[in-house]
Amino acid sequence: MVSEAEKRRWRALPRDNYPKPLIFHDGRIALMPTYLITLAIIIWVPFGFLLTILRIIIAISFPYTVSIPILSYTGMRGRTYICSNDTNNVDKIREDLIKSKGKKKGTLYVCNHRTLLDPIYISMAIMKPVTAVTYSLSRLSELLAPLKTSHLSRNKEKDSKMMEMLLNQSDLVVCPEGTTCREPYVLRFSPLFAEMSNEIIPVALDAKVGMFYGTTASGFKFLDPLFFLLNPIGIYHVMILEKWTSANTCGKSSIEIANQVQRQIADALGFQCTNLTRRDKYMILAGNEGVI
Repeated sequence: MVSEAEKRRWRALPRDNYPKPLIFHDGRIALMPTYLITLAIIIWVPFGFLLTILRIIIAISFPYTVSIPILSYTGMRGRTYICSNDTNNVDKIREDLIKSKGKKKGTLYVCNHRTLLDPIYISMAIMKPVTAVTYSLSRLSELLAPLKTSHLSRNKEKDSKMMEMLLNQSDLVVCPEGTTCREPYVLRFSPLFAEMSNEIIPVALDAKVGMFYGTTASGFKFLDPLFFLLNPIGIYHVMILEKWTSANTCGKSSIEIANQVQRQIADALGFQCTNLTRRDKYMILAGNEGVI
């Protein structure tokens, strides 16, 4: 038996001392469920539910210039960092990112995947609508999304044609990991995006929550964005990284480009790269391949 005195000496084990790296885990609660924290969650949920509805209405009803400040006051905050060697003028870089007149093709944004809200926060960061492609998205999440979404079929030829078509219509956001990862790791990137365009803008994302995780592998996926919005405060960090041009991609295979973009995003966030994939995550956590 463990005495109370021994329990009081317990401390959280530093990540570096884990027997194995903690890359995947499931569950909705982001806090240690002590008695007081459990009581606080129970008290918060009714208010949080109303706040979630309010946040959704604001996001889908107003333009970004109006919705972003209001959402910030409700606790949904975003911080944008633009990392470029060309200039330190953030406003100038933002202007270049949102210029679309005269362009024959949209911009391809490639990001790591933290929650289903990733494309929305990228869209808010560049202050213009984008199209997001996903491997699996529930009908409810699709209806609530304030931007256009499209499904990938896992058929390389079909997906390639669809992404090419979408890129000719608007800016496109792709999450090559194919699934979310909560911990400071970046899963292996699918190289398909590298075949779509010679100009790629990597975007490093990180999401901080205080009460609920907005992701799950074994639970109901349609609740993912609702749980993220249920948090009293949710903070997104959006880092727009150095643009890849034909000078960077020339002579490199799509796999090489995908691996280097993965490394670029991981380094920007201080994360680690892994060779694990979407299939690995769902087989470990849910015993399936993650198809909705």
